[in-house]
Order: sequence, then structure tokens, then C-alpha cells
Amino acid sequence: MKRYNISWMLALLITALSSCSDYLDINTNPNSATEADALLVLPQAIVASAAVSNQFNNYGLHFGGYMANAGGFSGFGNLFNYQLVPGDYNGLWVNTYDNLNDYKYVLDQTQGQDELAYANAAARIMTALNYQKLVDAFGDVPYTEALKNNANLTPKYDDAATIYQDLVVKLDSAITIIDGAEFPKSLNSSSDPMFGGDMNNWKKLANTLKLKMLIRVSGVAALSSFVTTNFAALDKELGFLTDDAIVNPGYVKDRPNPRWNSWGYFTTGELSNTSRIPTEFAYGFYKGQKLTDNGRGSVIYKNFATGTPVNQLGDEVDAPTIVTNYSTWYTGTYSSATSISNALGVLKGPSQGQVIMLLAESEFLQAEAKLKAFIPGDYTANFDAGITASYRYLYKDVTNLVSSTKDVAADVAAYKADNPESYLVNIKLATTPAQRLEAIITQKWIAVNMINSEEGYNEFRRTGYPATSPTGNGFQNIASLLSTSTRADKLPSRILYPSSEQSYNAGNYRTINQFTDLIFWDPN
Repeated sequence: MKRYNISWMLALLITALSSCSDYLDINTNPNSATEADALLVLPQAIVASAAVSNQFNNYGLHFGGYMANAGGFSGFGNLFNYQLVPGDYNGLWVNTYDNLNDYKYVLDQTQGQDELAYANAAARIMTALNYQKLVDAFGDVPYTEALKNNANLTPKYDDAATIYQDLVVKLDSAITIIDGAEFPKSLNSSSDPMFGGDMNNWKKLANTLKLKMLIRVSGVAALSSFVTTNFAALDKELGFLTDDAIVNPGYVKDRPNPRWNSWGYFTTGELSNTSRIPTEFAYGFYKGQKLTDNGRGSVIYKNFATGTPVNQLGDEVDAPTIVTNYSTWYTGTYSSATSISNALGVLKGPSQGQVIMLLAESEFLQAEAKLKAFIPGDYTANFDAGITASYRYLYKDVTNLVSSTKDVAADVAAYKADNPESYLVNIKLATTPAQRLEAIITQKWIAVNMINSEEGYNEFRRTGYPATSPTGNGFQNIASLLSTSTRADKLPSRILYPSSEQSYNAGNYRTINQFTDLIFWDPN
């Protein structure tokens, strides 16, 4: 069955990766081969993870308060009132497990082989990343009995907290494998489209994922000993990500970056989506309703200076339409279907890389860990570095270099000057631990806007930040105007298990409530 079988359309690509066309072609006939080289499967799996990452971002956009409906469209249905049905997010589940099967194939083919140790370690790290995303979205999921193909087509659901703990162990093992390899075959830009074979960056990604998971469960009383022990064992000398983790196998117009394909333009030059615009809640962090952020706002939002079309989710009366021929997140120039310029911001162009994890997120994770004394150091330095890293990513062009037209340091200074009394920007103005945490999480929520938006939603559920007023207007209320949620914040607490599980794993499928059933780390 597709849910737990190896994704042969990825795994059996044994043709050479000498051209971009071959590299990105994931539609190869699965009957054309019976076995594939792990070093050919690994890059295809990483590219597939980039596509999965985009799907999680899209889910987070709606539930995390980033995206609303444009005018002139109907049929939004359960997005408006959050009355979800099991079939709504089948793709998140099915595609993530397909991708996990790709990594399982790599792990099986490389297990115990010193020369393939680096590929094995990378597959372990990406496996942990994918399972973390699944748990944060669905809670308990198949784990110990998953990925066994025909040997078990109805895997049990494992306890989410137990999975999290085992993922930390797997990340530790990946770092140990990298450090212990004696004669490993190096990865390179063909076999590793994220780090180009830099195994120190792979270790830093593993360490950063561990940091994220430990912080996420740090408020779970039953895991206090686990958290304390693993924070003490965290490799502080190794450190964490020092740049954005970005996948780019050679995206081009005909095979574009997944985010561009979702929210930018199709290869024909037509808009990918004309029914979505930014929320007032998100826009207010840039345009002055809550904070003033001319630097980032001007590269993210079309017509920012004169006024971008924005709306509150669920408002069909006042919903403006999009700017003609433009996604409201694209600030380049559209001249014709064949003349679409590259830009900065979140929609840079079809050849931009796909973010797996931002440096900004890494910095804000470290800031929270230091604020709570989980690791030593000055949280204010990481907080400021997180803001700077966010500007830096948004000011990067499609080649992943900061544009020569932008001065990151000057614009960060202007941001602080434009918000002189806000502790959300100038954290040293915060006078309580709660205000300091609010500043860190709010800036993280801003940084992942349209990039890894599911992390904004995760952190909102965990902390209640950024602050929202369910009785306020769209700039103050994160939820849909038509929400039927019973929660104080008027958002759903999670999504439902997919209808594919109802059909194929009915004995383990669980019926849950999207307002009252919580992911294990959610205290609300």
C-alpha cells in the first residue's frame, strides 16, 4: 500500500544525476529497476523532504494565523469554521510516510557500512525531522511498526512523547556515526543538495533539532528528568546551525521550488493561487498596527508602501481581491507570462532554495534555552541575532546571497528605532520572564511567516504567543472570524487523522476532536 511502501518513484531513480532535468524527475517508472544505490536515493529523498516541508508550511499558514481568503471566492468551508474532516490533510500523512520510506531504504542499504556512514547519518537526521513534524501535527503516529511494507500494513500508533524521546536518541546516534566513521565516502553537491557534503553542518542540524524537541517538551512534567538529562548532555561545543538549512538541487522555471509553485506562478506564467491573501493579524506586525517593520514588510508584501490587500480569515464581506497578476507575497515585476523577475522576500523566484530550517529559528531556540537556563549564555544576544538572521534570509536572492541593494545591519537598527518602546523588538525593555518569552516567540512567529509557518502554529499552541484577542479586530485576533472553536484562542488544537487511515488501518485509527484533543506538549 502506498502509505507504508517505499516510494519507488524516488528510490529507484538509478539514472545519473548529471542534469537538472534528471535530478528533479520523480516520476520514473517504478518497474524499470529492482534496486538502487543509496547515494542516488538519498538526494531524491532530501528533495522530496523539501516538497513535504512546503506542505507543512501550507498547513501552518491557515491554522497559524498567516493566511486569509481573498475576495470573490467561496467554498472555503471548514477553513472558515475549523470544522475539519479526516480527508483534509491526507497529503501531509501520506507524503511524509512515503518520504520516510525513502530514508528507511537508505538506512537499510547503508547499515553497518563504514564507507556509507555519512549517508546513513543524514538519513537518520532527516527521519527524525520528518517524525517530529508528524508528531507535532497528529500526535500519536505509527512508529515502531511503521515502514515495514507488506510485513505490517496496519501498524499501531505509538505514544507521541515516547517517539520524541527516541528521536533524540536517533539524533545522538547520527552524530556518533559521523564522528566515528573511519573511511567514509564523502557526500557532495550531487548526493547532498542541502549541505553539499559538509558533515559538520549535518551535525549542527541534528543538534538544533534536538534543541527544538527538548524545548518543546520542556513544559511536560512527566518528561522533566528526560529534559534535564538531555540538556546537560547537549553538545554545546558543537553548537547549532550557523546558516539557513536550504535544499536546492537545481530548481528552474520548469521544475520550480515547491513554495514558488504553491504561491507564486505556474510554469505557464499563471498565478498559482488567486484565492489567498495575508491576514491582518500577520500584516500588523509590519505595517504599524502592532509593530513597524518597513525592511521585512517591503520585501515580503506586494505594494507594502501603499497598502497590501489583507483580510481576516472568514470575512467574505470586506475581503479585497489580490493585485492583478500578483501573489501578494511576490514583490518582483510581472511583465508577461514569460517575463517574471526574481525578487527578495519569501517568493524570490522559481530557482530559489527550499528552507528546511532557518538560522533565525535556531537563534530563537537558543534564546529561549538560555532564558530558561537550560544552556548557559546571554539570551539577548541570540534574540538580536535571530532578528538579524530573519532579515538576512529575506534579503537573500535566488542564489542564496544577500542582495547588494540591502544593508541588513542598518535595517535591523532602523527596526529597533522604529519600535523604541516595544519589548517585542527591544527585548531589554522586557521586565518579566513572561515578557521575554513573549518577545522570543513573537519574533520566531514573524521569522517563519510563509517559510516554516507550521512552527509558528506549534509555538503558538505551546506558549500562547504571539498575543491574541479573540474579541478584537483582525489585527488583534489570530483566529477566523467564523471560528467555532471552543478554545479560548478560537483556533483548532490539531488536525485529524487522515481518511486513508480510516480505510486501511481502521483497527488503529482514532476519532478525535480538533478543539479538545491536544498534542502532548500543548498545555492549553
